[in-house]
Amino acid sequence: MKKTLIASLLAFGALASAHAKDIVDTAVSAGSFKTLVTAVQAAGLVDTLKGPGPFTVFAPTDDAFAKIPKAQLDALLKDKAKLTSVLTYHVVPGKVMAKDVKAGKVKTVQGSELTIGTSGGVTVDNAKVVSTDVAASNGVIHVIDTVIMPK
Repeated sequence: MKKTLIASLLAFGALASAHAKDIVDTAVSAGSFKTLVTAVQAAGLVDTLKGPGPFTVFAPTDDAFAKIPKAQLDALLKDKAKLTSVLTYHVVPGKVMAKDVKAGKVKTVQGSELTIGTSGGVTVDNAKVVSTDVAASNGVIHVIDTVIMPK
């Protein structure tokens, strides 16, 4: 019985991994979002970003987080309310692919608006979009080079 159960679980795991990964799993497997994943965990947003969505996430890389002074980043990671506000400012409801991006204001999950620019490359507030259309089962990730802060 145990062998059958283990074999079934292994088969299910293989089947599940054959499907597209959600936003969190996609970020984890990319390897360049360790700080972002740590922050999402600290803010308690893992289940939300594994939810049905769809979401468009402007995901700062580890290098983007490294631009924040260590003491300031450590303080942010310990302040769940502020961290949640910052992280949800990086998320827009819906799945917006690069070809559909238009310049202007976009409402975030956090509630504020961020500014999308399209002249000379796409920007989100003061961050450059460095990679687009990283597909996930529940949305899309666009990689940015700077952590953006709500106003």
